[in-house]
Amino acid sequence: MIYRLNVLVAFFVLTASSIWAQSDRWQQRIEYKMDIVVDAEAHQFTGTQNIVYYNNSKDELNKVFYHLYFNAFQPNSMMDVRSRTIQDADTRVGGRILELKKDEIGYHKIKSLKQNGTDVKFEVVGTILEVTLNAPIKGGTSCTFDMEFESQVPLQIRRSGWNSAEGIELSMTQWYPKMCEYDYQGWHSNPYVGREFYGVWGDFDVNITIDKEYTIGGTGILQNPNEIGHGYEKVGEKVDLKDKKNITWRFKAENVHDFAWAADPDYIHDIVEVDDSLVLHFIYQDNENYKEVWQKAQKRTAQAFKFIQSRYGKYPYKQYTIIQGGDGGMEYPMATLVTGDRKIGSLIGVIIHEAMHTWYQMLMGSNESLYAWMDEGFTSYTSNVVRAYIFNANGSFPHDGSYRGYTYLATSGSEEPMSTHADHFNTNFAYGQAAYSKGAVFLGQINYIVGEGVFDRGMLKYYDEWRFKHPNPNDFIRVMEKESGLELDWYKEYWVNTTNQIDYAIVDVVKADKGSKDSIVTKAKEGSYFISSGKAVKKGTTVYIERKQRMPMPLDIVVTYKKGKLTQMKTFNIPLEIMRGNKQDELKNGKQTVLPDWKWTHPMYELNLSIPMKDIQKIEIDPSMRMADVDRDNNVWEK
Repeated sequence: MIYRLNVLVAFFVLTASSIWAQSDRWQQRIEYKMDIVVDAEAHQFTGTQNIVYYNNSKDELNKVFYHLYFNAFQPNSMMDVRSRTIQDADTRVGGRILELKKDEIGYHKIKSLKQNGTDVKFEVVGTILEVTLNAPIKGGTSCTFDMEFESQVPLQIRRSGWNSAEGIELSMTQWYPKMCEYDYQGWHSNPYVGREFYGVWGDFDVNITIDKEYTIGGTGILQNPNEIGHGYEKVGEKVDLKDKKNITWRFKAENVHDFAWAADPDYIHDIVEVDDSLVLHFIYQDNENYKEVWQKAQKRTAQAFKFIQSRYGKYPYKQYTIIQGGDGGMEYPMATLVTGDRKIGSLIGVIIHEAMHTWYQMLMGSNESLYAWMDEGFTSYTSNVVRAYIFNANGSFPHDGSYRGYTYLATSGSEEPMSTHADHFNTNFAYGQAAYSKGAVFLGQINYIVGEGVFDRGMLKYYDEWRFKHPNPNDFIRVMEKESGLELDWYKEYWVNTTNQIDYAIVDVVKADKGSKDSIVTKAKEGSYFISSGKAVKKGTTVYIERKQRMPMPLDIVVTYKKGKLTQMKTFNIPLEIMRGNKQDELKNGKQTVLPDWKWTHPMYELNLSIPMKDIQKIEIDPSMRMADVDRDNNVWEK
């Protein structure tokens, strides 16, 4: 009796602890104050950094970690070796890091670090600073860190650096000692190997002192335009700087998770108002080869921001800045760096893509290293929609390029699951197609599964619920489940965690009273492993559909037929049983017929139509092209 009582007590304790272990999702917060003095000629700077770090978890932290990104740009770094040993190195990197001279490498040298005013032990390990705390940071408390550091900006290799291919003097991204993120999965002190980034939500107060000949653009809002004297004429009066060598640019940014800037003596600066609450800043070289293109792109960019806000949610800041710099296009909070020597379509396209990252990385602070596709894929999908609107291409399928990219990946033999850590893909090709193309198709197929209207509402709901937070894949799926009333976990598990493919085929079409002589259908019937939509209709038509690959999907099937002299179309929707429901009639024309569920274990489906076979002109699986079927040739039967 005593033994049984102890067991019951133990069971109660374990059960109670399990319940309380499911705590609410918390997130850390940080406040940065940095004063930077730049020696532009030497490509070096000194800095002081004050951080207030808020531990909003229930955990007691005995260590903290910082990213030291510039340390990647040294011979024999992890980035260097990875780039020289991967089979398809990024041509912007290749073996260039190995060839850097002493005054071309990047580095951060930590001169001192204090925790709450007292020196603290630290060790530099590649691109990570490991800090052993004097006293733990208890849950629900804050801590201050004061740092002095010296840094050298690397020659432009990847994203950051001086003297870019277009002659931009300083592209300052991933440029400061940055606190690593700690969340419900623990510390994320990933070394800088190639990609991606993850940061703590917070506020930045950054003062940059530099030669007066330079113009700066960056994250946040300039606080002292009247003191700058050039580049910001439209927001402040010019002042006389002839007796000054250096000036200090003061920027503030609230509720962001990174800070970037760029500087060049040849920058010019244009300002365009989107509406009363948003101003766009364009900062680019005064270069006759592309100056006119940059000016033409400004009106289209303003149009894009208006459309984006109407479709995907309100931009919450007062300013967004497009800066010429970097080595392609790269997104940051409230700003992007893009290369400038482009034709008008290319420039507008890259600006739209990088701007869309505001919605799907700068406002949804997902862990890019773990879920790069939630950043690049969501951005690719939505920027496809925006570009189609801006370039009046709404009649075409805007995601065709993404679907072709995915199909190429799926049939290449190089595909890896999207759940692979961004740095751990075997090839850059597999990473790029998984993150950008397959990530975009992830949304395209959600659109197909739940229906376009439900999908659009779900995207806005996702914005409303998860901006300024750190959503993971399940958070997005749950939004779509609630909006659609369907179960969607199966889709995430197949599409994200495996490389299983989709291939559905119309294998036979026969008169209902004749039956099928097809060996596949006969075998399926004999083994009783097919689903039927119901009894065959006399003088009707029977269609046999096979799932040829492993991933199940619901199907839209459109039948085009003659009724008298008129051509008619009828849509049939076959839900998966594991969806626990079906999508709504997207066209709202009453022509969708929902058929019995298809069990994912059954490879064959028998669709019985009341339409005589002689009247049928065409039967097609998914004419909307939203299902990523790897072989669309077998999706169509035509008379």
